[in-house]
Amino acid sequence: MVFLVFVAVSLLLCGLAAADLDEPEHFYAGGGAAFGPVGSGIAVAGDYVSAATLLSTTGAVALDGGDGILFATATVASLWLVMRVIGERLRRQGVFTLGDFIADRLGDRTAGRALGVATLVVLAPLLLVQLSTGGHIMAAMFGLPDGALAGCTVGSGALMISYAAFGGMRGTGYIQILKVGVVLVAVLLLAGLVLAHYDWSPSALIGAARDGSGAGNSFFVPGQHFGGSLLGRLDLISFGATLLLGAACLPHLTMRLHPLRDARTARRAVGWAVGPVAVVCLGVVVAGLGACALLGREAVRAADPGGATALLMVTGALDPASGGTRHSMLFAIVACAVFATTLAAVAGITLAAAAGLVRDFRKRPGSGDAARSAGAEVRRARTGVVLFGAAAVFLAVLLGDRGTLTLISLSLAASASVLAPILLYALFLPGYTATGVRWTAFGTLSLIVVLMAFSPAVSGAPTALFPDRDFHLFPLQTPGLITIPVGFLLGLVGRDRSRSARPDRGRKLLGTGAR
Repeated sequence: MVFLVFVAVSLLLCGLAAADLDEPEHFYAGGGAAFGPVGSGIAVAGDYVSAATLLSTTGAVALDGGDGILFATATVASLWLVMRVIGERLRRQGVFTLGDFIADRLGDRTAGRALGVATLVVLAPLLLVQLSTGGHIMAAMFGLPDGALAGCTVGSGALMISYAAFGGMRGTGYIQILKVGVVLVAVLLLAGLVLAHYDWSPSALIGAARDGSGAGNSFFVPGQHFGGSLLGRLDLISFGATLLLGAACLPHLTMRLHPLRDARTARRAVGWAVGPVAVVCLGVVVAGLGACALLGREAVRAADPGGATALLMVTGALDPASGGTRHSMLFAIVACAVFATTLAAVAGITLAAAAGLVRDFRKRPGSGDAARSAGAEVRRARTGVVLFGAAAVFLAVLLGDRGTLTLISLSLAASASVLAPILLYALFLPGYTATGVRWTAFGTLSLIVVLMAFSPAVSGAPTALFPDRDFHLFPLQTPGLITIPVGFLLGLVGRDRSRSARPDRGRKLLGTGAR
């Protein structure tokens, strides 16, 4: 009943939002600054908190202690980075996507197409992870067997895609605000019950988690996840840098910042965005420590090598007399919060991907397509939402549970190594050109794909895409330590080449005019 009530309220909000979404300004941006600083900040927080934030970070804290706490801290720092450093500068009238912004900033439409390719590479893996999570949560909520997982993935995916198609940016904004409220209630309730179990003593909880880990005091020393070797420390640095830069530049997050009314609104939205995320991450850390303390690290790892089930497992430990998860109100509230997170994330990601398909790959303004009506563009955007979402649901069913951490690593690596250099150069580097954008986008994406294909994230590890095979040659699970500097370097090399080519181009044009 809790689950169905949430779905009904979400559909109602999307129906109310869809009443006047017949113009791109309304569909992509929610009708300008529709939410104000408070609503905009909370909506940004909702876009930022994904199922990975709740499930993977809780599992990382339960399994890896200090590493998980470090990941939670980097998650909050990343959002603060985007809101304080580039959030105010991303405001622009008539701009709806990251490709739109870069093309308008540099005055070159081809830069938008390069950003469109990078946007799809970043968003598609994230969408697959969210859809798989949504299927699992729906199956758990209704107590269905494992054989029904594919049907649940299709059903939940269709529900989530309909929100983006009909509600647009305004509808997804309402859902994000609702989701933040639900997640805060669930996480704070769970964290409070964990602390109450240990007489509201954080030190008692930390001591119990240390004992449950079996690692002693080293449990809270960073390096548990990747190991204490030199390669392990390099992998930890690589993942931390990737998370810090990558999460800050996700396209569905930056899409929420373009319509902000003015600089004052952007500054006021910072606290309303960072505050809820910080509270959620703090609650997630407490829940992860509680899972390790109450269940033990090996029990969490046995249920899932990546610890993705730790958040839901701890509800059973805190509510043992309920007679199973289907009779536990605590489980219902926490599972509903995870489903709300997944639902809102899928809607936002699908909308951003469809907007990129429609706007970043459209023909130049001089072509005949420029005369099409605004209503036709909105119809194309809705069609793009449905087609992109349907393809993602099909792939999510094929993949099942495989490669969740690999897909997240691919998405964050592409965002940190491609989108971050392009954004920072476009905002702060004078003379940056579309040639530098193309060099960074296509050159770095190719390198990421090659390094990831031959890394432990794809083969040779329990959490890999192919855990039973081992053909990895690149030693790091996250390639950001290599690809982030390469992304910045390629942007500079492409910029210098374009500048050196200008005199030759000018002489050719001059000679043509003389003839």
